[in-house]
Amino acid sequence: MRPIAILLEYDGANYVGWQNQPKGDSVQKTIEVALGKAFGIDADIVGSGRTDAGVHARGQVAHVHLMTEANNIPLDKVSIAINTHLPRDIRVCATSDVDESFHARFNAISREYIYVIAKKESVFSRYFSWTPDLPFDPARLAEAVQIYEGQHDFTAVSKLNHDTRSYVCLVDHCQLEEHSDRFVIRIRANRFVYGMCRGIVGAALTIARGKIDLDTAREMLASGSRDGQAPLAPSHGLILNRVRYANGIFDDQTFY
Repeated sequence: MRPIAILLEYDGANYVGWQNQPKGDSVQKTIEVALGKAFGIDADIVGSGRTDAGVHARGQVAHVHLMTEANNIPLDKVSIAINTHLPRDIRVCATSDVDESFHARFNAISREYIYVIAKKESVFSRYFSWTPDLPFDPARLAEAVQIYEGQHDFTAVSKLNHDTRSYVCLVDHCQLEEHSDRFVIRIRANRFVYGMCRGIVGAALTIARGKIDLDTAREMLASGSRDGQAPLAPSHGLILNRVRYANGIFDDQTFY
C-alpha cells in the first residue's frame, strides 16, 4: 500500500458536510468515488475534521492508502487522476507521500478556520461570505472575539453532539481582521467541537450589536450552558483554512 496525504479545497454548498451521511452527497464520499474511478480501489479516505453542511474548505487535509500498483505514479499525476473524476466544486490542490503512521485527524496539531463577513452584499461573494442584516460595531466585534481565546469549555457556543466527550478546546488565536470590503474572523485551535466556530461568530455579533456586554458574554461562556445561546452564524461564511502538522506537510502551500 502507498499512503498519501491530500490537500483539498471545496465549495460545501451542495454537500451535507465532509462526513458520509445516510442521505445526501458528502465531500468524503464524492472523493472516495473519484479514487475508485482513478485507481480501481474501494478506498476509505480520512479527513482532518468534519466540516458541517454548507461549510467550505481551502485547506482540508485527508489521507488514503493507494494500492501498491500506484507506487510509481508521480504525485502530480496522482492529483490529476483524482481531479479528472471530481466535480468542479472539489479540487485536489496537492498530494504528498507520508509514513504509514500518518493520520490526517489525529496527527494535526492545529486547525484554522476563517469566517468572512462582507461589508456589502454582492452576487459574487454571496456563497462564501455573510452580510448581516443588522448593523454592528466593528470595534466592539474585535473586542468580543478575543473573549474566546484561551482554554475553555465551549459548550455554551456549540451544538449538542452525543459523540463528543469533551467540549474543552484550546484556542490560541481568535482575532478580527478588517479589509477594504470584508471582515475576517480567524480562529485557530487544537480542536473544534460541533458548531463551535459559527457559535463564536454568532455570539460575538450579538455583543457587537450591544445586546449583551462583554462581562455577560464571559459569564455565559463559563457557565457551560446553552440557555440563551445566540443564533449560530450561517454556514456559508465559514471556511476551513489550514491544518498544521509537526512534519510540516503542505506548509509550502498558499492559504488565506
